[in-house]
Amino acid sequence: MSKAMGSRYSVESSKESREYFEFVKDLLEHEVVSEMKKYRHHYSTTCYQHCLNVSYYNYIVCKKLGLNAKAAARAGMLHDLFLYDWRDEPRKKGELPHGFTHPKIALENAKEHFELDKLEEDIIVKHMWPLTIKLPRYAESYVIVMIDKYAAMLEFGVHCKNKLSHTVHSMHRHKKSA
Repeated sequence: MSKAMGSRYSVESSKESREYFEFVKDLLEHEVVSEMKKYRHHYSTTCYQHCLNVSYYNYIVCKKLGLNAKAAARAGMLHDLFLYDWRDEPRKKGELPHGFTHPKIALENAKEHFELDKLEEDIIVKHMWPLTIKLPRYAESYVIVMIDKYAAMLEFGVHCKNKLSHTVHSMHRHKKSA
């Protein structure tokens, strides 16, 4: 069962998420998208979980704003489809860092496996703006810029909470044994 961090709802089974799930079901079941589960992204969050978080919240915000929630959900799930651990990839001399280059790689991978419209392409390739330099063309593209940062902060918060909980538990256990 898949769930966006911070959400009470399973994307597959809750009535609140039914429309969202219908929009991204084929992506969630695709083997290339599932490959993202192999790669750590932010702290202990996998690339797949991060994309699910971005996709879900992107859908919610765009729906509330009357924007194209379907394109926002689908592009959100594909926005980091770069399929490698960027920490392990050596950078060539003169090559830009991962944050500048991965949107283009994600778009190329997404286009190889899925049919995308111009809106979805723009959302994916501009999600790291202003690092991407070119301005986002659509409102949905600006939304993902913010949602991607929100999801990264959420993932960092969960990581810190887990670390703190582990530390407190270890201290308590150590105190009992002393």
